[in-house]
Amino acid sequence: MGSSAALVMDSSTAESNGRVASEMKNKDKTKASVKSSSTKAAAKMESDETSRAKNSKEKKRSRPENSEEPLVSRKMPKRAAACSNFKAKSVRLYEQSNVIDIKQDILVEDEVVAIKLTEIAGQEDSRPTRRLVDFILHDGDGVPKQFEMSEVDDLYISALVMPLDESSDKGKGVRCEGFGRIESWAISGYDEGSPVVWISTDLADYDCIKPASSYKKYFDYFFEKARTCIEVFKKLSKSCGGDPDSSLDELLAGVVRSMSGSKFFPGGAPTKDFVISLGDFIYNQLIGLDETSKKNDVIFTGLPALVALRDECKKRGEHHMTVSDGSLKIKEGEKLDQSGSSSGVVDEDEDEKLARLLQEEEYWKSMRKTRRPQSTPKKFYVKINEDEIANDYPLPAYYKTSAQEMDEYLLFEDDTNEYYPNELPRRMLHNWSLYNSDSRLISLELLPMRPWTEVDVTVFGSGAMTEDDGSGFCIDADPVQSSSSSSETTNVDGIPTYLSAIKEWMIEFGSSMVFISIRTDVAWYRLGKPSKQYAPWYEPVLKTAKLAIGIITLLKEQSRVSKLSFSDVIKKVSEFEKKHPAYVSSNPVAVERYVVVHGQIILQQFAEYPDEMIRKSAFVTGLSDKMELRHHTKLIMKKKVTVTKETNLNPRASMTPSMVSKRKTMQATTTRLIRRIWGDYYSNYLPEDSKEGEGHESKEEEDVEEQEQNEEDEADEERILIQEKAPRPHSTTRPHKSRASKLEIGWAGELTGKKGSGEALYKCAKVRGDEITVGGAVLVESDESEEMLIIVFVEYMFERLDGGKMVHGRVMQRGCHTVLGNASNEREVFLTNECMEFELEDVKQTVVVDLRLFPWGHEHRKENANSNKLDRANAEERKKKGLPIEYYCKSLYWPDRGAFFSLPFETMGLGTGVCHSCKIGGKQEEFKVDSLKASFIYNKTEYFIHDFVYVSPQHFAVETDTTTFKAGRNVGLRPYVVCHLLEIVVPMGSKQAGPKSTLVKLRRFYRPEDISTSKAYSSDIREVYYSEDILSLSVDTLEGKCEVRKKHDLPSLDIPVIFDHIFFCEYIYDPAKGSLKQLPGNVKLTSPTGKAIPTSRKGKGKLKEGECDPDDRNLSVASQENRLATLDIFAGCGGLSEGLQKSGVSFTKWAIEYDEPAAEAFSLNHPEALLFVENCNVILRAIMEKCGDADDCVSTSEAAELAAKLGEEKIKNLPVPGQVGFINGGPPCQGFSGMNRFNQSTWSKVQCEMILAFLSFADYFRPKYFLLENVRNFVSFNKGQTFRLTLASLLEMGYQVRFGVLEAGTYGVSQSRKRAFIWAASPNETLPEWPEPMHVFSGPELRISLTGDEQYAAVRSTAGGAPFRSITVRDTIGDLPSVGNGASKTEMDYGNDPVSWFQKQIRGNMSILSDHISKEMNELNFIRCQKIPKRPGSDWHDLPDEKVKLSTGQMVDLIPWCLPNTAKRHNQWKGLFGRLDWEGNFPTSITDPQPMGKVGMCFHPDQDRIITVRECARSQGFLDSYKFSGNIQSKHRQIGNAVPPPLALALVKAPVRSKQHCLEKICHAGIALALDLGDSPVKGEVVSSHLQL
Repeated sequence: MGSSAALVMDSSTAESNGRVASEMKNKDKTKASVKSSSTKAAAKMESDETSRAKNSKEKKRSRPENSEEPLVSRKMPKRAAACSNFKAKSVRLYEQSNVIDIKQDILVEDEVVAIKLTEIAGQEDSRPTRRLVDFILHDGDGVPKQFEMSEVDDLYISALVMPLDESSDKGKGVRCEGFGRIESWAISGYDEGSPVVWISTDLADYDCIKPASSYKKYFDYFFEKARTCIEVFKKLSKSCGGDPDSSLDELLAGVVRSMSGSKFFPGGAPTKDFVISLGDFIYNQLIGLDETSKKNDVIFTGLPALVALRDECKKRGEHHMTVSDGSLKIKEGEKLDQSGSSSGVVDEDEDEKLARLLQEEEYWKSMRKTRRPQSTPKKFYVKINEDEIANDYPLPAYYKTSAQEMDEYLLFEDDTNEYYPNELPRRMLHNWSLYNSDSRLISLELLPMRPWTEVDVTVFGSGAMTEDDGSGFCIDADPVQSSSSSSETTNVDGIPTYLSAIKEWMIEFGSSMVFISIRTDVAWYRLGKPSKQYAPWYEPVLKTAKLAIGIITLLKEQSRVSKLSFSDVIKKVSEFEKKHPAYVSSNPVAVERYVVVHGQIILQQFAEYPDEMIRKSAFVTGLSDKMELRHHTKLIMKKKVTVTKETNLNPRASMTPSMVSKRKTMQATTTRLIRRIWGDYYSNYLPEDSKEGEGHESKEEEDVEEQEQNEEDEADEERILIQEKAPRPHSTTRPHKSRASKLEIGWAGELTGKKGSGEALYKCAKVRGDEITVGGAVLVESDESEEMLIIVFVEYMFERLDGGKMVHGRVMQRGCHTVLGNASNEREVFLTNECMEFELEDVKQTVVVDLRLFPWGHEHRKENANSNKLDRANAEERKKKGLPIEYYCKSLYWPDRGAFFSLPFETMGLGTGVCHSCKIGGKQEEFKVDSLKASFIYNKTEYFIHDFVYVSPQHFAVETDTTTFKAGRNVGLRPYVVCHLLEIVVPMGSKQAGPKSTLVKLRRFYRPEDISTSKAYSSDIREVYYSEDILSLSVDTLEGKCEVRKKHDLPSLDIPVIFDHIFFCEYIYDPAKGSLKQLPGNVKLTSPTGKAIPTSRKGKGKLKEGECDPDDRNLSVASQENRLATLDIFAGCGGLSEGLQKSGVSFTKWAIEYDEPAAEAFSLNHPEALLFVENCNVILRAIMEKCGDADDCVSTSEAAELAAKLGEEKIKNLPVPGQVGFINGGPPCQGFSGMNRFNQSTWSKVQCEMILAFLSFADYFRPKYFLLENVRNFVSFNKGQTFRLTLASLLEMGYQVRFGVLEAGTYGVSQSRKRAFIWAASPNETLPEWPEPMHVFSGPELRISLTGDEQYAAVRSTAGGAPFRSITVRDTIGDLPSVGNGASKTEMDYGNDPVSWFQKQIRGNMSILSDHISKEMNELNFIRCQKIPKRPGSDWHDLPDEKVKLSTGQMVDLIPWCLPNTAKRHNQWKGLFGRLDWEGNFPTSITDPQPMGKVGMCFHPDQDRIITVRECARSQGFLDSYKFSGNIQSKHRQIGNAVPPPLALALVKAPVRSKQHCLEKICHAGIALALDLGDSPVKGEVVSSHLQL
């Protein structure tokens, strides 16, 4: 962000240009200070500064010059009385979790204190600047006031004050109430395109981030004024793509369109009027930029459009407010302008300004009332009976066709049984007909128009299905003769299709178009021309739609809508001429009958109309009353639910030889263990959960839907709302309420040793007759819950020197308090790393906790199952007898690592006075400089002079462009800066040097992207340039270590994925001259350690269970025998297997895939694998039968029959337990993406889920490793229940488990693709860590909710920096040859050499380019594509509002009619018909790229076409040698469903620790952990070998 300036607006001199300038200077990238001035002179600005509007209050409060009243005696705001009755009480503190959010705001009284507490050391060199969160501006009595009232009254601030630097460690903030007063305000953010509002007091300047919820309505108005100024600036500034020569109409049209996305503006006239009303205000703000900014490319003073806007504002002024005799009067005919001066009046006094602000506020309120309020769902829906409308329809007829039609379920065959309606795919239907179960033609009117209404009639349909091109019907046209469709219906090149039952339909309309759609369980269909046979049945529907439009137009023409009653409207309609589109009859009685019996269509169109006066007119009330008097049916309005795919009962299914789907829903084949875990949950919890969730169901679903709509738009507020984790003491002594008598406690047995401090150790003690032993468990009371006692595992007991008898133990967490929630076993507890130290007399009682370690392996599965069965029976018997619960523990729960580990028996309950958990969580030295000043330790990494290091990019000021559209989110993000450490400078006289006060002298290395984007494109991503730039920075700016070598010393790569922090340098760069020269031979690039150190998340890096040091061996395998024999289930085209095999860790020996084209693609790329193109339920049944375990298999008879039919050779090739070392796969989403799959569902329905079969494979084979991949919302849909049950199932099998969500874009692909993963490892193996993200990519941390406020993020966000830059669209596809719309040549020459590093890696040795083929758009969409500007962020909003002529001679709207008219309900349809940005990234790859699809940004940056199959494949990281199979739709589906191979590769290339090695090192006495870490990462966890075999 560049420097900013603010223009001070003095109320007495606004019109006469007597403005006061002020200056906002950057102290770093994000900080600015505002300095007010009272002189009429422009402040001196830096070259990149831009002007910001500011309003000063220097003169708003008139004070006598001779007043002796000091400023400090002014009236201060009222504050609540402070509590004076503080009683000291014992507080029990213990660490429940390292990741619990503690929202403790420090409350201070004085602004000075708040500023001091939020100061960032070393960065406060001038006027303080802070951020305000949850702020309220109020008067001295504490009454909230409108923002601009600060100009006429003393206003004060109550807010959470935070540092301006968002990355500060002091991000929690300090609350201060009633401070100030406010002296001035300012607006900035013009260059960034988003308003930033500042307010200033005498002491500091504050960035207003987020108002309190109670103050939001006051702040919204001013924020929209500021946003309007910025939108006008963008439309007039060349640097923002605007046109300074625009006319006023063009300016207003552009601003209204850009502001239509705001929730405050419905678009159209209200928005335009609002902009005009601010004309004078906008003019004054923008002309101020001329005085204070040298960067502007436009002089705003005198700009024709801006002057015209100001003049239009003045012309529309109707009132001038004056004060006479102390009372406020409004005088007609004079205009009070925004700046505070009016005609004939130079200055605006306080009362006039107050009156103006009140007038503006009233206008704002009235304008907002024009927005359509959310309709309140009614309990009943009134539908007219069929006998009432029968006379308007032809005689009964039956549907007839000679076409062979296809079941629509086959066309949307994606294994998804449930959706939200808005997520359904959208298509068009031509030459269509509707009929009932008897094939009798039937009217749409018999179906309710409101969604979620019970349906009392079943309507089916047939027609020719095509892609949706956004066309509709011309109101004036005959339904059979004319349409805006791109082709004649009789010759539509669509797929003959019969539909399942229609559940909903809707009508939307505009000035010349009618848009009618129907919805089934699998898709929305926009209706084109009906069939000739059905046209008479459709004519009444269109006729009624036209009638409704005619009545609305009639009401709009009235000066007062309320003047016309229902009867008046009927009379006027009867007076329509015959040629009028809404003509019904000249007989008022006939008109009334028609209006009433077809009333549901009319009322629905009125309900959708944005004008509230029209919606609530007397006509609507009268029509509703009339309908009540007719024959009608009351249908119950249901709550919003997901759409469930049911069996297609269309009669055409039995009349025509339709294709039969091979993908028939089958109940999952499972093992008895999986069936018990999932079945028990749904039988025990489902009824209660369903009732509990009924009241919140609708809201939760809306939240999930909103999340899905905005998945690509990351929330800016996340950095504010998520509080920093508060540090907790690792081990604390806890007082308790009731204690045993001193006579009831004592040691049992002799002392066994002494602690290092001399305190005696004991193994056994007696409390109230109970014997407590080291290695046992006790119950201790919790202050946080009166009902639940804490279970503590006893590590050791000792006697203090003062005689106090103490216990040190580790908390054992009940399963319900972990991420498992109610999916856990009530008897299972989990060891944690949370320690407690308490007095022996605080023990309530002993408790039985069985520490379990079962033999592992498939051969012990039955034995363990029988043992567990007996254990459950004994527990049930004890429960019936009322005996205490006996617990068991077999795992360590580590929430801040998102994992469950095997119990570390080697370090538990040793009684030596040393606690392994304390050693892990104990405080380690964060910073230490050696005596020779040759090295230092910072965040557990040792740095030496001459090391190469990473520095945060925020400490290097550069101009960057920021973008807001989806595919341009990474533009402007920068990787770490590589530097060479030359010297360590410790401040003189400092007793304790710290990372902020200690400086390091660094030599900067530049990257190609520092020179230009073209240089970055043509250079190796690992290349850096030597320079003579020497700088000094504090140690806390360092982000890690790396290496710089000569190019020939680089490790070889055959795929575009980087895991090593190694760069190369061959040139020296002179930034002053911009020149590159060969690196002199005397420059050495060797670090003293000679080892590249990965970086990871700040604040971690502690040595923990399951971890080891970097000196462990790396995996090196060359043959299949040394790799894990892998079974890939739901293999798809093989993306997951491709990445895993590239790592050298696994070899896919078997694969299961049901879809034939995907299976063929898998075979083409993995010919060595044994592929089974079968239902996995059948395969599992066959395997278990082959091994003689059919009694343990729960399956359907159908699965058993199909298994028996498998060929002998196929059965012979089936894998058996003991052969498979690794199972991976991604079970079909089944609606996991953003929906509640199992809400109020039955167990019989859940049994069909493939996740059960997938887990059953793991249970039966018990491989060493198991990996599950799925969409991001797998962890949250259905309130997280499927996720929790999956974890519970794996833990019950005995696995160690880790879970997390990763962003593929951070691992080297140019695509935003968030995926959830679950790792499982056998107890004897090492649980893999998450791979370190290596590329910068926009977005917050991807968090998983655990319990309560706990959240876990697998890896850090790289938006603030990473070792390498993001991969761009240009990097990915810039070398591919140009092709046209519908390109179909499957093989061609490349035509040129690869340019970027990514292209060279992805192309490999290929000489022929395959699958560079593109989906063909219809004529209308192709024209639209040609009209989309070839610039970043362009989409349908940039289409000109005009009609085009098709080859058929038809004139159609260029802008798809449905988009602007339904944008408010669909997040503005962001990205539809959108172009990719060369310097941006791809959106999430989907299975069917199309401009009107869910991810509509699918146009090539420069070419007028949809991106090709190969371009999509490259966006996923598939090498050019990778092959796909089937038609173009199948190939897109294979790519869209695949796991990006680079991400799969990263998963097993992640650092993994040798468990035994780490435990030995941890338990070794006397070794300092900080030194054990050696060359561990600076801000992350210790790096070691890859996956150990």
